[in-house]
Amino acid sequence: MTPTRYAFVKAGWHADIVDRALEGFQQLVPAEQIDVFDVPGAFEMPLLSRDLAASGRYGAVIAAALVVDGGIYRHDFVAQAVVDGLMRAGMDTGVPVLSVSLTPHHYQETEHHQQIYRAHFVEKGREAARAALMIGKTRAALAA
Repeated sequence: MTPTRYAFVKAGWHADIVDRALEGFQQLVPAEQIDVFDVPGAFEMPLLSRDLAASGRYGAVIAAALVVDGGIYRHDFVAQAVVDGLMRAGMDTGVPVLSVSLTPHHYQETEHHQQIYRAHFVEKGREAARAALMIGKTRAALAA
């Protein structure tokens, strides 16, 4: 039987935006079914996500981050490594590991962009919840 708890991993960078994904997720999945885990940044998400998935406690693990071009490092490299790591965590454990990790082409720390991305992360959180619920339902039907 698939567990009905979900792990939600959030990166601390741009938390004012990233935390909105959890809000969106909680619009479809009750907060009592969600365990929340904070990590410093996106790069730390795959390892913790793998460990959470391997624990057998969760029907799915959701990982949320905003990876932006800070001018110091190649953000596209970080974003690709994160998404690859999250996919591998899911494939290795057999537990869905869903990404709400976004890498905008043009992000500026203006109020306009922050409002846009806050709203977008709420929607992405809802999308992750729908995906987690659908995968759980489909897997339950396959097991029957």
